[in-house]
Amino acid sequence: MTPAPHSILEAVLTRRSAARLSEPAPGRDELERLVQAAATAPDHGRLRPWRLIPVSGDERGRLGDVLGEAAASPEQARRAAAKPQRAPLLLSIVHCPEPDHPKVPEWEQLAATTAMVTTLSLLLHSRGWGSIWRTGAAVESPLVRKHLGLADEERLLGWLYIGTPPQTGIVRERPPLDLRTKISWAHASADQ
Repeated sequence: MTPAPHSILEAVLTRRSAARLSEPAPGRDELERLVQAAATAPDHGRLRPWRLIPVSGDERGRLGDVLGEAAASPEQARRAAAKPQRAPLLLSIVHCPEPDHPKVPEWEQLAATTAMVTTLSLLLHSRGWGSIWRTGAAVESPLVRKHLGLADEERLLGWLYIGTPPQTGIVRERPPLDLRTKISWAHASADQ
């Protein structure tokens, strides 16, 4: 397993999506501890408008079969069916908004769901696990939604693939962000 970062800042700066993940994945107890921690992500009203559906073992093949059935062409079906095999554990990310909430609009509930997934991704990395959030047209497929048991008002946001990252030890560098394009300081000069 990749050495875990020693600080929150280091985890944020070194986390990268891992396209291919191998065995092992975190066990049920460890995953539940990490999800419990991730559930403390910013969430106006503490609605926790999400749920996770773990997919592992043979269930990955069954999900792959459904993804293949939902594909538009035979070639896409072949590729789609193999996708769940890219990691030993997939978490189906289901957004469960409370419509017409008097204080928390749906967009804030979606933000809370994505904040939880982002936090979980960082927590996994901090423990030496790799992950990648994958989406695609299949999230809208009635076949996929039925297979996962989604209610009409629920929205599938993709899958968090989880497992052991490659043992390269090299963190791909990211170009620095030009903060002048992203932070607009009101009534202050850039030199302050």
